[in-house]
Amino acid sequence: MRNRYPAAAVTAALAVTLTTGACTAGAVGGGAAGGHRAAGTDCVRMMDGETGRQTDTCLPLAPESARVDRGTPVFSHPTDITNPLHASSEIQQVIYGGQVDGKPFRTELTLLPDIKTVTLNGEQVRARTLQFVSFSDGRVSEVANDWFAQADDGSVWYLGEDVFNYENGVVADTSGTWLAGKAGPPAMIMPSHPEVGDVYRPENIPGLVFEQVTVKSVGQTVPGPYGPVKGAMTQGELHADGTREDKVIAPGYGELVIDEPGGDLEQVELAVPTDVAPGPVPAELTALSATVRAAHAGATDATVAKVRAAWDAYRAADRVPQLLVRQMDRDLDALASAVKAQDSALVRGAVLRVAQNDLDLHLRHEPLAKVETARLALWARQSALDSAARDAGSVAGDVTGLELTWDRVQHTADPARAGRITASLHALRDAADHQDTPAAQQATARLTSALSG
Repeated sequence: MRNRYPAAAVTAALAVTLTTGACTAGAVGGGAAGGHRAAGTDCVRMMDGETGRQTDTCLPLAPESARVDRGTPVFSHPTDITNPLHASSEIQQVIYGGQVDGKPFRTELTLLPDIKTVTLNGEQVRARTLQFVSFSDGRVSEVANDWFAQADDGSVWYLGEDVFNYENGVVADTSGTWLAGKAGPPAMIMPSHPEVGDVYRPENIPGLVFEQVTVKSVGQTVPGPYGPVKGAMTQGELHADGTREDKVIAPGYGELVIDEPGGDLEQVELAVPTDVAPGPVPAELTALSATVRAAHAGATDATVAKVRAAWDAYRAADRVPQLLVRQMDRDLDALASAVKAQDSALVRGAVLRVAQNDLDLHLRHEPLAKVETARLALWARQSALDSAARDAGSVAGDVTGLELTWDRVQHTADPARAGRITASLHALRDAADHQDTPAAQQATARLTSALSG
């Protein structure tokens, strides 16, 4: 569902979008230039991956008879999303890692307290809000609020999303934004009881967003971050630009593994509450976090060596998902190389990723709200580093990280303290918007005080 196109191209494409989700053979030229379509299917025109414009080629869609999303959903209790393969109201946070476009990739998917009301055929449908935040090389690259509702038959429906794509810390476009009932129809994202061969469209507004899913297998037992997971499903996805990818969907996680073309891979590091372990934080993890904070404050050969030693000790004492092991090893190697090369920009990026990895490990042992509070402190430390380096773009991204994390926890904070943090964040945002890094340094110091208070 993260198949974006340039904003200007999407605007142009909307002029010819058919909101019914199909076009006739005549609309695509009919002959060889118009592509081919299987018997019993409509034609959805393929989008050009570079320009985002519709082409004259029909996507190779499954027959309409295979689709299980043709009915009209009834929503009596839409916010109780209990479908095991899309339990959006029960999973608090899922962290993804991997590599996309040759860079370290990370995603935080978090259930927000906000309820979105969407109007469908005159009916007011309440939907759960999931905040999607992706990072490339540790920096914010895309943000979306996604809205989901469960129908009475147990199927889960996608009701839209607000999307913000970032470049150099600021919003570049909102390509991919849509709302059911306005831009197009709601779309089934998970059947109540998926079976092999089922076909459905989690996004179904050709020219803006489109995706077709075919269920390949069900009832699988697959590797999870901390052991085998039963009841998983594999699905194949066809995107609007004709590309395909496979996903493994598993109870307690949702999308567990995303296998993209070209060697890109995203998969779950861990999920809350699925991977939570009872008991206190291991002493070795506490020691690791202390060394990471010291390196974040000042990365040197000595502080990085201490992090590596503490990391080795923690790995020997506690279970760590292999993906997190690979990422921490990679990021520590990158940090050590950057320190040796005296490249301050690379140091700031690598030490941020190391600190993010460290806090992810705490999700297994500490309440989510406590880890989120630590993430606020992390972003404040990063803002101080980037402000001192006069890196206005990175500061803008840091403020976005702070705001998004604050959105997730401010409802748990004492009102007086929340007011101080919010005021400090507003001052920091104003400084970032004006690319005033000295003012950002001062605002960061006030924010750090408010957070610690």
